[in-house]
Amino acid sequence: MSRAHSSSSAEAAAAATAAPVSPVSAPADAAGSAMESDAVFEQAADLFRVMSTPMRLKIISGLCNGERSVTDLLLAVPTTQPNMSQHLATLLQAGVVARRRDGVRMLYRIANDRVVTLCRAVCTQIAIESDWADVATDSPQTAHPAAQAPTPPSQRKRLAER
Repeated sequence: MSRAHSSSSAEAAAAATAAPVSPVSAPADAAGSAMESDAVFEQAADLFRVMSTPMRLKIISGLCNGERSVTDLLLAVPTTQPNMSQHLATLLQAGVVARRRDGVRMLYRIANDRVVTLCRAVCTQIAIESDWADVATDSPQTAHPAAQAPTPPSQRKRLAER
């Protein structure tokens, strides 16, 4: 074996044991890695399609604290029973939720914790940004809107009490 071939094999082995590189930021050097990235993006797109309606996000949120029957979900997420069943069927087919029978009731639960993590991260960020936007529009503006930083929500209550 030549020294150059041995060196490149050692580099390849070192690269294989290094921390994984995100398919989003990794350049596609070979057709294999491009196909892997494509598969990851396809799976992500499928998951985002499933979660693309507010009703399904509400259902996922309603199931975050454990198993619930359709009746319990209808109390937490106001909609019709046929609409709830249709959305649950979509979530079930996508592997986001799972179900089991308990007598005559069907109980649903989260089957994919990644979805919960993703939903919480996105919804929390939106809520934070929305809260900051509310603070910015409630406060008096100086000469330029960027010249005054909005009051953080935690300090807003203390200021209101003064």
